[in-house]
Amino acid sequence: MTVVIIGIATFLSTLFGGLFALKYRDKLHLIIGFSAGAVIGVAFFDLLPEALSLESSAIKASTISLLIGCGFIAYLILDRAVILLSHGDEEHGVLQHRGTLGAAGLSMHSFLDGTVIGFAFQVSTAVGAVVTAAVLTHDFSDGINTVSLVLKDNGNRRRASWWLLVDALAPVAGIFLTRFFVLEAYQLGSILAVFCGFFLYIGASELLPESYHAHPKILTTVMTLLGISILYAVIQIAKV
Repeated sequence: MTVVIIGIATFLSTLFGGLFALKYRDKLHLIIGFSAGAVIGVAFFDLLPEALSLESSAIKASTISLLIGCGFIAYLILDRAVILLSHGDEEHGVLQHRGTLGAAGLSMHSFLDGTVIGFAFQVSTAVGAVVTAAVLTHDFSDGINTVSLVLKDNGNRRRASWWLLVDALAPVAGIFLTRFFVLEAYQLGSILAVFCGFFLYIGASELLPESYHAHPKILTTVMTLLGISILYAVIQIAKV
């Protein structure tokens, strides 16, 4: 019953974040600025520490840093491949593919969030509760980030809503899946490291440049710093 309640909570948290972004899409540059900070914050303050905490004889800190770099490079290659291989108008077709790629990456991260919750409860109820609190605090931001990426790249409200639904369901699927198998700690650490690289690329190479393009720099910068600060604060509070 607890797992069901947690699954519903992750779904609603992500969904409300995305609906917030859709409602205030006229302020999209500010939302994107916040999203850039939030994505980078998740990478530095959530994914990276979690990956390092799973360091063992099977996966060293140097291996984790290598996997982060590989994740960054892999996403860069995927991003460039979309641009080179996509057909149609560059200002519409290619950009929509990039938005889809970003939303898919965020959805995969949300799925991994769910698996982290499930595996944490395999350790103990106390550990599961702390991890759940940390995930719920940035699920709201995940919803904002998913919608922001799609709308940023010429996606319409319908496309953004569809990806929001996928992202909201992803952690529920992750939680459910962990009921059927057990993942070794080093394997989970490797996955977290790769996604850390993904998020660093998305935040630094896509969201940050777009948020600063032809918009008030000071306010946008404030929103980016706010995104980083809020994610840092809620993650730290959740770990207390």
